[in-house]
Amino acid sequence: LFENDGLDINDKVRDRLVYGMSQRDDFSSINQIEVFHGGFRGKNNPDLFYSFGMYLETDVINYWPKDLAILAYEGNANQLGRRFDLSHLKTRGDVLNVMHFGINKQWNRNLTVGARGKIYSGILNFKSSNNDGYFLSDVGQNNLLSNTLVADMMLRTSGFEALSDAADIGGKELAKTLVKRGLFGGDLGLGLDLGFTYNLNSQTLITASILDLGFVYHSSDIRTFTLNGSARNEGVEIILPDALVDPNADFWQELVDEIEALIPFEEDNKGYVTFRPTKLYGSYRYNWGLPNTDIENCDCDINVGNRNQRFRYWNSAGVQLFVINRPRGPQAALTAFYQRRLGNVLALKSTYTIDKYSFSNIGLGFSLQAGPVNFYLMADNLLAYRNLANAHYASLQLGLNILSWEKNR
Repeated sequence: LFENDGLDINDKVRDRLVYGMSQRDDFSSINQIEVFHGGFRGKNNPDLFYSFGMYLETDVINYWPKDLAILAYEGNANQLGRRFDLSHLKTRGDVLNVMHFGINKQWNRNLTVGARGKIYSGILNFKSSNNDGYFLSDVGQNNLLSNTLVADMMLRTSGFEALSDAADIGGKELAKTLVKRGLFGGDLGLGLDLGFTYNLNSQTLITASILDLGFVYHSSDIRTFTLNGSARNEGVEIILPDALVDPNADFWQELVDEIEALIPFEEDNKGYVTFRPTKLYGSYRYNWGLPNTDIENCDCDINVGNRNQRFRYWNSAGVQLFVINRPRGPQAALTAFYQRRLGNVLALKSTYTIDKYSFSNIGLGFSLQAGPVNFYLMADNLLAYRNLANAHYASLQLGLNILSWEKNR
């Protein structure tokens, strides 16, 4: 929209935004902030690895409401006979704290399986994804236009009022409310992660996992808004001379009251359940290029079944699949990657991803191992950094790990 191309901004809003986007286009953001994460191997059974931690997650998606945008932009005067679909309005969002504990077991030299239980503590939620109905304008019989509205719409929210009231008091009260709702003082839920890693042979590896099989029950600070019914009208009807009987009659208010009786706008505070956006991961990796035999085995990669093979190869290549459940159906991304180890401390990785946002998503990442300290940085869609305003997608991950292991084990 803001590209310096000499085109009028109003034309670009109409052509690229209002009419150029479809109801399947979305604005979305997923953010995770790791508060802490740790793990340890079983003292009596080294084939068991335990992990624990806590992270804050924000997940928001809003689909472009195309028909409603056209109605707002153009009005209904020149759209006679067109049904504006109310189901184009789909949105949901969560802010929640997640506490988890997992067990990872090495069954044999080739297979490792894992499971992780989660407790969700909801801070904020909104959802409006099962809307239906239409708005139609046509030629009237008693007036210029006839308008028909059929609506079955719902918006559910949790946590907004508590956070808004705290923000009005001040920053300290807002922080206190956020911490309270994030530590079992808000909406609670349960979840489960499952996964496995399997060595097909000494050089070939497959992995698969499914995350966030779970739900949250929203029971605090609930507000649910519904609009359900149907109405047809041709505007304010003034029938003479009957209209002169009561000179104080408010014809507009009578029209509003009639429509509200046919399509009541209601509000309640009943609890409700939301299911987490389930994520599916899978990968296939082939390793080659034998390194020097004196590379130290840190025994820190718990995702590979055979500990003696973990750092045997310089090169790796393969594909990765990611699928997330969204209100308009599953959303997938397919990635091809190449990874290269440089010595004992540095690993580089390049990726090429195809998804709904881009067919030219090139990413780079590196991992630096300095004794017990591991630092990693990854970024996607590097070509779009030449024009961030036109970037349809961006991803950045960075982290720091502290590792320890038994050298003699």
